[in-house]
Amino acid sequence: MLLELAQWLAKDIRAFNVFNYITLRTVLAALTSLMISFIVGPAMIRKLTAYKIGQSVREDGPQSHLIKAGTPTMGGALILVSIAITTLLWADLSNRYVWVVLVTTLGFGVIGWVDDYRKVVYRNPKGLSARSKLFWQSTVAISVALYLALTAESSAQTTLIVPFFKQVAIPLGVAGFVTLAYFVIVGTSNAVNLTDGLDGLAIMPTVMISSALAIFAYVAGHAVFAKYLGIPYIPHAGELAVFCGALAGAGLAFLWFNAYPAEVFMGDVGALALGAALGIVTVIVRQEIVLVIMGGVFVVETLSVMLQVASFKLVGKRVFRMAPLHHHYELKGWKENQVVVRFWIITMMLVLFGLSTLKLR
Repeated sequence: MLLELAQWLAKDIRAFNVFNYITLRTVLAALTSLMISFIVGPAMIRKLTAYKIGQSVREDGPQSHLIKAGTPTMGGALILVSIAITTLLWADLSNRYVWVVLVTTLGFGVIGWVDDYRKVVYRNPKGLSARSKLFWQSTVAISVALYLALTAESSAQTTLIVPFFKQVAIPLGVAGFVTLAYFVIVGTSNAVNLTDGLDGLAIMPTVMISSALAIFAYVAGHAVFAKYLGIPYIPHAGELAVFCGALAGAGLAFLWFNAYPAEVFMGDVGALALGAALGIVTVIVRQEIVLVIMGGVFVVETLSVMLQVASFKLVGKRVFRMAPLHHHYELKGWKENQVVVRFWIITMMLVLFGLSTLKLR
């Protein structure tokens, strides 16, 4: 929207050509979403409190969490509004990838919103059934994956890239691409949701990973950089850096309110949507394996739940004191802030390692 205005003004005033640079618009998107969230956040928290849209807490969890009962939830809606408005303002709206990531993010956001609404308004502790949630997640994920596969302009856009090996690339075809994209999008969405159990635990890794994906998107959409770094060139993918900038800015602003002790929780509306956003951007820029590296905390949290459930059903014993993994460490005596900050540090190291794959090939 603002890009189109700037391009129109640039016909008479050359200085407005600066807005054609993706890097500038990425920075402006981050700042814009940050400011929107800061401005709207306090009013939204007051409304959620007034409507008594509060978080319920597991009685079998750490006792220190009982004081969190009633804290406003569904705050992820603030993140989604900030991302959507900012992307519409600063991104090139003629770019199909921009609409793909927006539709995916907001689609998963709607699923999470319905789940949260049933839990906190209708007082239904189950919210959406697991089957219904997975069905709608699958519907959105498969739809966008099919669209990307059928509109791919080159084989590179449906090839699995193996980091650290310049010449290793696995052609997937339509079926293979759709299957991989499905698991990446749905898996990342649910992984972020499982990780969102402590104040600030999920949002900061999401900000770090989205910032790194902005770099991947920019270089993948730049023919010269992509050739030099030995990564697949994805025409027009660079515009996704603007979306990632908006996500990072909105996430940082949300952390202001979500830092311990949290004034608001993001709920499923935020966690499911943000995970899906990371997943779909990764699929477009062809860095699925790198996402597994950078999102190592999300992966381990998910595996801890899977191991816990499998072990209890098969042999009647628990592997961890409590799953997901962050609760295990709390029950071992770590303070909540210790768990959160240490998981942030691990994520930062993993993100830097993931970024190193750009050159180490």
